[in-house]
Amino acid sequence: MALFRSKAERKVEEAGYDPSRLPPGQYLTEKWPVLHAGTVPEIDLETWDFRVWGEVEEPLTLTWEQFRELPSVEVTIDIHCVTRWSRFDTSFRGVHWRELAKLVRPRPGARFVVAHAEQGFTANVPLRALEDENALLAYDADGEPLPPEHGWPLRLVVPSKYFWKSAKWLRGLELRARDQPGFWERYGYHNDADYCK
Repeated sequence: MALFRSKAERKVEEAGYDPSRLPPGQYLTEKWPVLHAGTVPEIDLETWDFRVWGEVEEPLTLTWEQFRELPSVEVTIDIHCVTRWSRFDTSFRGVHWRELAKLVRPRPGARFVVAHAEQGFTANVPLRALEDENALLAYDADGEPLPPEHGWPLRLVVPSKYFWKSAKWLRGLELRARDQPGFWERYGYHNDADYCK
């Protein structure tokens, strides 16, 4: 046990959690702060669709009903925001990338993904981040449909990265051979979004 703990680490310990779960410089919150660029979009599920294209053998477009027919899983993870908050034990239900990969068959050169969301927002991650067992295309959070301000009807959840990579209001995934900076990366955010550094 460390002799000196930060105030944030002490609060985590007092809440009954292992302080090692809190990345450097973060603080624990029970709330789920709302942060995004732009406004919450109006979504019509009758016209909504989801696409996967790029470095794939079989590009795909699904309606909301077709997307919801895909096998789903639930994960419980910690999420970390670059604005320094962390929220432990957040549960999400949705579709794992492997289910879509079976349908689109990524080409051998596919190494990166650009998540495309409403209002032109993009987020880029290595394909291996989507292959992580806890990554999801989520439609439920904590047992309820995602609230609109948290990305309803669908958001990407990439727990291995800061949460800005988990694009809200997701509309598609573009597989690429080369990386392409997303929305926040073009404004100077670090491309790796590694909260452990």
